[in-house]
Amino acid sequence: MISKTAEYALRAVAAMAARAGAPASADYLAEKTKVPRRYLNRVLQDLAEASLVRSRPGPGGGHELLRTLDEISILDVINAVSPLQRIRECPLGLSTHKALCPLHAELDKAYAATEEAFRGVTMQQLLESTSPVVPLCDFG
Repeated sequence: MISKTAEYALRAVAAMAARAGAPASADYLAEKTKVPRRYLNRVLQDLAEASLVRSRPGPGGGHELLRTLDEISILDVINAVSPLQRIRECPLGLSTHKALCPLHAELDKAYAATEEAFRGVTMQQLLESTSPVVPLCDFG
């Protein structure tokens, strides 16, 4: 449903949230999220371009969230790295399809519902869950 890149971005945001107020190094994030360091760097760049994360180089630097967890939805994180693709026109490029055919219209409804569900859940809600399972990565 979502890309591996989006999954990695969600893990990175969760790991940065666990260190609120202190920058997290890329090495720390890679270890906690189990994301390959090189790939993680790309994910962090995308999150920074979306103004979700700030990166500071040098000693004492690292990566930190720019917004509070209640201001960051799952959809914000996903769209920063690998946006959900809605169906706006016939994917087959058929000129006779001025509107979506019934199949593509139903698929787009499902995508819209997924988008809305992700928009409605903040990272704070995820991390404050009462589930005994820690979400997204290992903070231990």
